[in-house]
This record gives sequence, structure tokens and C-alpha cells, in this order.
Amino acid sequence: MDKLLIRGGRTLQGEVLVSGAKNAALPELCAALLTAEPVTLLNVPQLQDVSTMLKLIRNMGVAAERADDGTVCIDASGLNTPEAPYELVKTMRASVLALGPLLARFGEATVSLPGGCAIGSRPVDQHIKGLTAMGAEIVVEHGYMIAKLPAGWTRLKGTRITTDMVTVTGTENFLMAAALAEGETVLENAAQEPEISDLAEMLIAMGAKIEGHGTSRIRIQGVEKLHGCTHRVVADRIEAGTFLCAVAATGGDVVLRHGRADHLDAVIEKLREAGAHVQTVDGGIRVQSAGGATLKAQGFRTTEYPGFPTDMQAQFMALNCIAQGTATVTETIFENRFMHVNELVRLGAKIQTDGKVAVIEGVPRLSGATVMATDLRASASLVIAGLVADGETVVDRIYHLDRGYDCMEAKLRGIGADIERVKA
Repeated sequence: MDKLLIRGGRTLQGEVLVSGAKNAALPELCAALLTAEPVTLLNVPQLQDVSTMLKLIRNMGVAAERADDGTVCIDASGLNTPEAPYELVKTMRASVLALGPLLARFGEATVSLPGGCAIGSRPVDQHIKGLTAMGAEIVVEHGYMIAKLPAGWTRLKGTRITTDMVTVTGTENFLMAAALAEGETVLENAAQEPEISDLAEMLIAMGAKIEGHGTSRIRIQGVEKLHGCTHRVVADRIEAGTFLCAVAATGGDVVLRHGRADHLDAVIEKLREAGAHVQTVDGGIRVQSAGGATLKAQGFRTTEYPGFPTDMQAQFMALNCIAQGTATVTETIFENRFMHVNELVRLGAKIQTDGKVAVIEGVPRLSGATVMATDLRASASLVIAGLVADGETVVDRIYHLDRGYDCMEAKLRGIGADIERVKA
């Protein structure tokens, strides 16, 4: 099992190229199942989750070719097995995104209940509720969601779907299913993340009729058939936010090429309040910081977009660990997303948790140690902490990191970090 060895204390200088977004690429790979015509995706990140999704759709009979430059060419004309088996999806929550497209195009789907990071309950009941409202008959048995259209039906039916909570993957599933449904579908309480809008733009390029994406109400007029397209995956705002926090914590001056500041308003506002200088530049974001003791701890509350993202909570907490003052962080999205706290404490951080609330008291320095990654974003927080800690930090179980960050250690080395992957 690979590890990362980090020798802390270096400032970061230079440029980082922000990769395509994992949380856009995965639903867009599934969206390619909606048509028998070829689809080309550009700027697809080199991630373990992407490899898993490609393996999954190939198992269905789909031709999918991946190039080193981030181009993926998909031809789902030969899709003959509308199934997502457990052995291929057990590590990845996004597998549930195959349900809507398969059901919409083929009238049936068998999809394993998904896996992913152990950060809390992420039930699929909202997916089932919405697709059932469109006419699907869905049963859950033996660990699988088995869906089909009623006898005599050839398409799902448009309807109004109001979810009990904001759900990103639910909104994505409904968008894809509604694109081929009969009549109009209205999604109320829809997720507003940039990745939702990016998926909608891809579907529109395929011939879908969608309005309101990026707001809490999305309207979709179903069409009988979608065609192929070429689409560029939007830049990963969470990767960009992670590097913003890393540079703010270590100190330095870095430009994030392709970074979208307009997708990170809540994070950038907190970084500026902490003392980092963040500005939009031509083609990206520039962050400058004196690092460490010059920063002021910032409290925040995670919430749905456009609020502070839960996927940035751990990374910003690492910054708070070495900032001046005390900050209170409240996690409202996932009930088990403080697993990185004990590992940060091993590095010398002062953090107290009580349920969904963590109180972080900044310390002058962290001290290198061996720590264990527990989930994807926790991994990133430990890397940031290692970059500022005295001595050597070893981050174990970095397969979590590889699920969501494209060549993270290489990018950090490119801007001056002393970090290397140690092969098991």
C-alpha cells in the first residue's frame, strides 16, 4: 500500500494546472450511456474513481478509450448488459449514477447499492423516490436496486420531483433520466453545484432541453433521442480549493491555471478573512500568503452550494490548526466527517469535537508523525498538515487520495514541496 513521505517547512511557488472535476466527470461518463452515438469527453482527470467508472461501463458492453491527454471516447451503441455489479462499484458512491441513464434508455437497470468513503449515511432513497415518481418500478433486494418500466411503457413520464433534502447525485440522476422522458419534468429543491450545471450543458449539447440549471428549480422537456457530442469537463473546484488552503498554510505565491474563483466564493472569502491574498487572474486564481502565524483562524458552517462545501471542511481545518486564535467548525452535511481530527491531533493540533462541532485552537507548530488517511478529503487535510509540520510526516492509506486527486504529489513537487510517494 503506497504512502506519502512529506518533509515540511517549505513555501510554495509557481503554477499548478487544475485538473477536470471528478464530480463532473463521473456523471458525464454515465450520461454517455444515454445515446448510441459516440461521445468525447475532454479534460477527464486521471483518477481511480474514473478508472472504476470506465471499467463499469465497459462491463456493460460499452467501448471506452482513454488517452493520456485526458480525452475519453465512449461508444455505448453496443451496450448489452444494463447492470452495475457490486464487485465493480463497492468503492465508489457515484455508481448510483448509472441507474437513471440505463432506465431511461433501456427501460431496465440493475445497480448495486453503492460504496465510497465511510463519512456517513448517504441513502439512495431519494433516487428511488424520484425515479418512482417518473413511473419506474424499483425494488431493493440482495443488495441491488432492480428497476424497470411498467408493462407497456416505452419511456419514463415527466413529473414534478421535490426531494426531502438537497441531493447532488439525485439531481444528476433525475436530469439524465428526464432528458429521455415523455413530457416535462420539474426538479424542485435541486442541487446547484457547478458540476450539475456542467452536466446539464453536456446534455444540452446532446440535444436535451433543459432550463434553470444552477438554480433550485430545473425544467427538462424530454426528447425521444439524444445524439453524441464533444464536451470539456469543468475544472475541479475542490482540487483548486485544496491547493489554495495548502499555499495559504505554508506561505508562498502560486497561480492555479484553469481554477474558477466564481465556483469557490465561500472558501475564498474565508481565506481572505484568514489573511491570504486571493485574486482572479487571466485563466486562473492567484494565492499569496505569508503562511502560518500570520493567519487568523476562521469558523464556518458547511452547507449546500453556494455555501461552504463539506468537501473543503477538512482542508480548511488543517489551515486553522496553525492559525492564530480559535475557530469553530460545524459540519451539517455528513455525520461522520471528523475522522481526520484524531490524525491531526497526532501531528500536534489542538481540536475538540462534540457531535457535529469541532473547536480548533491554533498552535505555533505541528510536528511530523505517521498518520492514516480515512477518506478522500481527510487525506488532503493530512497532506496540508504535513507540508507545514516540522520534520517528516508519513501519510498512509493514500488510495483514498488517488480516488479524487490527479497526481497530487507531482503537482506539489512542481511548486516546491518536499513530497514523494513511497511504494509498498
